[in-house]
Amino acid sequence: MWLEILLASVLGFVIYWFASKDKEETLPLEDGWWGPGVRPTAGEDESIRPFKVETSDEEINDLHQRIDKVRLTPPLEDSRFHYGFNSNYLKKIISYWRNEFDWRKQVESLNRYPHFKTKIEGLDIHFIHVKPPQLPSGQTPKPLLMVHGWPGSFYEFYKIIPLLTDPKNHGLSDEHVFEVICPSIPGYGFSEPSSKKGFNSVATARIFYKLMLRLGFQEFYIQGGDWGALICTNMAQLVPSHVKGLHLNMAFILRNFYTLTLLLGWRFGWLFGYTKRDMELMYPFKKIFFNLVRESGYLHIQSTKPDTVGCALNDSPVGLAAYILEKFSTWTNPEFQDLEDGGLERKFSLDDLLTGVMLYWTTGTITSSQRFYKENMRLDNKHEGIKVHVPMGFAAFPCELIHVPEKWMKSKYPKLISYSYMPRGGHFAAFEEPELLAQDIHKFMGLLERQ
Repeated sequence: MWLEILLASVLGFVIYWFASKDKEETLPLEDGWWGPGVRPTAGEDESIRPFKVETSDEEINDLHQRIDKVRLTPPLEDSRFHYGFNSNYLKKIISYWRNEFDWRKQVESLNRYPHFKTKIEGLDIHFIHVKPPQLPSGQTPKPLLMVHGWPGSFYEFYKIIPLLTDPKNHGLSDEHVFEVICPSIPGYGFSEPSSKKGFNSVATARIFYKLMLRLGFQEFYIQGGDWGALICTNMAQLVPSHVKGLHLNMAFILRNFYTLTLLLGWRFGWLFGYTKRDMELMYPFKKIFFNLVRESGYLHIQSTKPDTVGCALNDSPVGLAAYILEKFSTWTNPEFQDLEDGGLERKFSLDDLLTGVMLYWTTGTITSSQRFYKENMRLDNKHEGIKVHVPMGFAAFPCELIHVPEKWMKSKYPKLISYSYMPRGGHFAAFEEPELLAQDIHKFMGLLERQ
């Protein structure tokens, strides 16, 4: 008992000492070329070109032929989603995909927002750019960059966009009206993949910063979850004077002494600033730890040899769907593993889920999207040790893969001004709970402007 108290006290002092070192440091901006071959001597074409999502009979027929030839392995009795995607429920997905899912209709839905492409650092960057349909008198829209993660896409933001660009007509205050830009990470969907090794989150952040400048925004707001959270964090580390505010619904707190408090926190949470809600979300530690291990198998594969599994997934639409949609089950709620259908249709429609899969299938980008893990899982990531000195807001969704307490957040983001315990929701916040996320973004903006 006394030894535990002594260890906790020493650890608390060490944390305080490191947290008090608040040196403002930024990442070097640098430059890059990720297109094929050698960088041309001529200047890059900076034009912004309209883009439209399209499909064809050939594309749809090929999909159907591959679906028709699927081979499935029967699941174990009473296995539900404990062994991964249950093939009995997968049969329902396959039947709907083959016989009822209307890809042409979904393409029309994708095109309801304006799409564009532009060349940056040798890559064709895809993005949607949605302006407010109307503005209150004397008000200008706030430019907001929203960045997705894996295995998501720009489509995750389709339901939250109206709540940000046209809040009054969707039950929210029009005190803050946004102009929303949602790019596709290079190698995801319609953004061209890198031809060279080393393309990581910092390179992506720099490209998205250049995109915002190209669109005429010298100052802007940014929001993200999953890889989007890291990319937005890197943007704030690269160009803090251009980022007016940062809002996240996931955070990567790695090189931080607070993480060492996990084993002692169940006894001395009060000493480390943990709230009652923090304790509920982090303990019992054994359960949380094994849940994280169970859900991170993909991480080890994609961080080491992404191209190997990519060969299989890029060749089989059914395999791709199982691999992706499993994440939309247990990452939305870990308890969904106990259900025969993985709980998928409790939060999402099959049309929305399959549209997300189709954005990987039709573009052939599952392998390039997985390479992003290998490029970012390095021991020499300088950004992990750099604090973020821009105003920041955080939405802590209870079913996120790992809970990050406010104390942890402040050690990395000292200008945290808004921290919210969300009442429900998991990893795919904008896709699953657009109203809750939009409300928290509006709340953050209100606090930011009152500062």
